[in-house]
Amino acid sequence: MGAYRNIDTAQAEPADRAMIANAIAWWADAGVDVLVEDAPRDWLVAPAPAPVVEAAPAADSLPATLEAFLGWRTGASAPEAAWSGVSLAATGPADAKVMVLIDCPDRDDGNAGALLAGEPGKLFDRMLAAIGLSRDTVHIAAVCARRPAAGRMPRDIEAKLGEIARHHIELVAPERLLLLGDATSRAVLAMERIDARGSLQAFNHKSGHTKVVASAHPRMLIERPAMKAESWRDLQLLMGADQ
Repeated sequence: MGAYRNIDTAQAEPADRAMIANAIAWWADAGVDVLVEDAPRDWLVAPAPAPVVEAAPAADSLPATLEAFLGWRTGASAPEAAWSGVSLAATGPADAKVMVLIDCPDRDDGNAGALLAGEPGKLFDRMLAAIGLSRDTVHIAAVCARRPAAGRMPRDIEAKLGEIARHHIELVAPERLLLLGDATSRAVLAMERIDARGSLQAFNHKSGHTKVVASAHPRMLIERPAMKAESWRDLQLLMGADQ
């Protein structure tokens, strides 16, 4: 673990020290022990063309501005309004360069009144810190605004919720999008996460295009710690999307 343990945090502000500590903890969990890759990379080779996913046309009833959409998303007209529990709103800057989309709230999220709470949320914070981000800098939302009764996104409404999520992405128009979870990948990309991960996907919309990376939800990483190394590669791909 030697190389990054030598980071000098003595002069850093408390918030910066906390971010550095979170980053180091995530790197350690992901098995990172050097600051370079094991295999050499040819930086002169042009990247392979990214698969393209067109944004599905938004329903005429969906609000045309982000502010109006966010109000509608947790209101009585949303598809999940009749479900039990509370609707959890998206958080983060409206003009964030990075957007994170999960499948649905966990039980702890409902109790906390915010997405990605509890142990998955703590791991998520370390993941963000490891790539120099925080909740204050990313736009976080869920395909399902409320937690489904079974804890999983119902397949019979997945397509509709996916259409709504794609409209949300279009309104934010981030440069990069991180999809966490199998159902999230299916809803947005119409692809299983295992098929989508490992390469950049392109999501085209009226404001341009967004580079997309599909990865595992933090709850899965807690259940299967060995997947953290794979997740770390996904985060590197996300942050290298502008190179």
